[in-house]
Amino acid sequence: MWSGASYVHRTERQDGSWTLPEGLGQAIRGTAGEIAALVRSAGDTALAVPGSEWTVGEVAAHLAVANELMADLAAGRERPYGDGTPQSLAAANAESLAVFTERRAEPLARMITEQCERFLDALSCSVADGEAPATPLGLMSRSVLASYLLTHMLGHGYDLARALGRPHMVDPARVSLCMPFMLSVMPRVADPEATAGFEALYRIRLRGGEAFGVSLADGAVRVTQDPSPQRVDCTILLDPVAFLLIALGRLSPWRAIARGQVLAWGRRPWLGPRFPTLFTAP
Repeated sequence: MWSGASYVHRTERQDGSWTLPEGLGQAIRGTAGEIAALVRSAGDTALAVPGSEWTVGEVAAHLAVANELMADLAAGRERPYGDGTPQSLAAANAESLAVFTERRAEPLARMITEQCERFLDALSCSVADGEAPATPLGLMSRSVLASYLLTHMLGHGYDLARALGRPHMVDPARVSLCMPFMLSVMPRVADPEATAGFEALYRIRLRGGEAFGVSLADGAVRVTQDPSPQRVDCTILLDPVAFLLIALGRLSPWRAIARGQVLAWGRRPWLGPRFPTLFTAP
C-alpha cells in the first residue's frame, strides 16, 4: 500500500538517524497551542459542542488523554485502546472520560500541550522511523503516528472552535501533513457493507496538491499512486480543508458540493457522491 510518502518526506541524517517530515513537529506544537488557547478562552467548559454529545470540557479532556496515549506510544509503551472499530473506540473514549474526571480549562490546556511535547521528545530520541506499538488504528511507523496525532487534534480542535465561535485551525498546509495517516488508514476504515460487491477506480485530487488512487474490488480497498486517467472511473477534485473535514465526519459531502468544494467527472461521474459513504470516520 502507498503510504502517502509523496506528500511529506521524512529526513535521514548522515548518522542514520531521522527527523520528522518537514513542518510536522511545528504543526503539532502549533495546533496544540491553539487548542490550549481555545480551551483557556472558554468561560464555561460545560458548553455543548455542536453535533456532538460532548461538552467543551469533555473534548478537552479527551484530547489530554489521547495526547498522553500518543506520547506513550511514541516512547514505545504498549497502550491498548479498543480494536479499531468505531464501536470499540467509542467505548474506550467513554471509559477514559469516566476515569479521567478533570474538566477545568487550565489543567486540561496545560496537559494537552505538555503531552505533545512528550510526544515530540520521544520521537527525537528514536534512532529510526520504525513501527510504534499498536495504535487504536493498527500498526504504523512513528512518522505516520505523528501525522495521526495532528489529524486527531485538528478534528477536535475544529469542534472546539465551532463551539466557542472562533476560527478553526484546519488549513491546506496542515491537511497535507495529515495525508500519510489518512492514506495509510483508509483501507482499515472502509465500510465492509458499503464496499461489498463494488468495483471502481477513483482518482482523488486535492486542489493545489497531489493526487492518489483508490481502487475497490472484491471488498478490498487499496490506496495507490496517481493512476492513469484512462483507467479511472471517477475523478474527484476537492478543496483540501473540505477533504479532511468530510473524512473526519465534520462536513456533509452535500454541503461541500453545494459550496463548489467538490467536483467529479469521468466515465462514471455519478460515483463521486458515493465515495465518502464507503468509509467510516477514523
